Amino acid sequence: MDNDEPLEDETKDETETELAAQSSDDMLYCEAEAPTTVVKEKPTWEDSETDLEIEDTERSFTTGQRELYLEACKLVGVVPVSYFIRNMEEPYMNLSHHGLGPMGTKAIAIALVSNTAIIGLELEDNCIMEEGVLSLVEMLHENYYLQELNISDNDLGLEGAKIIADFLQRSISSLWKLKLSGNNFKEESAALLSHALSSNYRIKKLNLSHNEFSDKGGEYLGQMLALNVGLQSLDLSWNHFHIQGAMALCSGLRTNVTLKKLNLSMNGFGNEGAQALGEVLKLNSCLTHVDVSGNDISNEGASKLSRGLEYNETLQELKLFLNPITMDGAVLLILSIKRNPKSKMEELDISNVLVTEQFTKTLDGVYAVHPQLNVLYDTVKSLSGKKQALSLRTKPMKLIQSYVDQHKIRIVDFFKSLNPTGAMEMPVGEFRRAMIQQNKVPLNRNQVGELIKKLEEPKGMVNFSSLL
Repeated sequence: MDNDEPLEDETKDETETELAAQSSDDMLYCEAEAPTTVVKEKPTWEDSETDLEIEDTERSFTTGQRELYLEACKLVGVVPVSYFIRNMEEPYMNLSHHGLGPMGTKAIAIALVSNTAIIGLELEDNCIMEEGVLSLVEMLHENYYLQELNISDNDLGLEGAKIIADFLQRSISSLWKLKLSGNNFKEESAALLSHALSSNYRIKKLNLSHNEFSDKGGEYLGQMLALNVGLQSLDLSWNHFHIQGAMALCSGLRTNVTLKKLNLSMNGFGNEGAQALGEVLKLNSCLTHVDVSGNDISNEGASKLSRGLEYNETLQELKLFLNPITMDGAVLLILSIKRNPKSKMEELDISNVLVTEQFTKTLDGVYAVHPQLNVLYDTVKSLSGKKQALSLRTKPMKLIQSYVDQHKIRIVDFFKSLNPTGAMEMPVGEFRRAMIQQNKVPLNRNQVGELIKKLEEPKGMVNFSSLL
């Protein structure tokens, strides 16, 4: 825990005395305001251990915010968190695993009412409870700068879900990214949250993973997906959806027009769920990333999914890792992509499927049609070792460096020439296609993959800036 020792309270000015007298918990913290003057003498309880030496040019904002937070801590009776004080001008504040509790969270919320610097707040695993959630949503009614909030693993349960659902239904903040993973949300919570999200258009990225939603929760969430026009990314991994829940979720996806990324891994879709998802992929023109890893999908389910891949024109990534699919199912999947001339697939993850050299030859034919595609799979050791030796024989950057030296150009200009826009970054799929199709520096797919690992950023782009 990153807290200071309890601060001494040897002297109090008039403002502190007034606040101490107001001991009622009914006092609305939103009424607290940062002091308008910063010329007050430093109280003796702000000793050197708080490490708050501040430059004069920064004193106006920081001192006012610091004093407001310290007063809030005194009001609710908690020890100030020195990390929060030191970083309250930074855009991202990570207070996960700090043991704040509801009162510590309330003090943070009081300070954030008037904070204009912090746009991302991490409060994972702090036992904030219902009272802490209530403080946070009241703060969000006033603070229009905070955009990202993580309150995962706080065991909020039904009461916490009620508070959050009421807040979402009002849709009155700037919050667009919300993490609610691991909060023991069950079917009733799913009903409340789904109802609120049906009319909420501000939340773009939502994480509800590691909760206790089952098939009934899937029905509620499916109804929400049919109505929601804001969500672009939804994580429902590690819940308890089975066939009925899978069918309901897919039914909602049929009419959803905004969701791009969907994580349904580690549930129990089975082949029936895979069939429903395959039907969605035939019609959906918005989804770009789907993860159904660990869903007990066999070759039968892979066959159903492949029928959707034959028609889909937007999906870029499909993860099927940890499903009981064999090489026969893998062949069906890659051939369905080959048959779709408009496929945008960039990555198919079947990395637990053991394949033979015959499969890789078939895959080469698919790559010829879709050079942007990358298929992750397992191989027998002899084949894997041979390919690895081939890819490591000559480092791709060494070959490219030799080319640019010979032509007296910069290496960054070589990469920029592959981008039609001439920009310093481009999507991974487009980069892979460009590198394989260019004839200036012949590279195999393994060498191109090595280049992507070197240049890729978390957002799915390769960036050439690091080569300057």
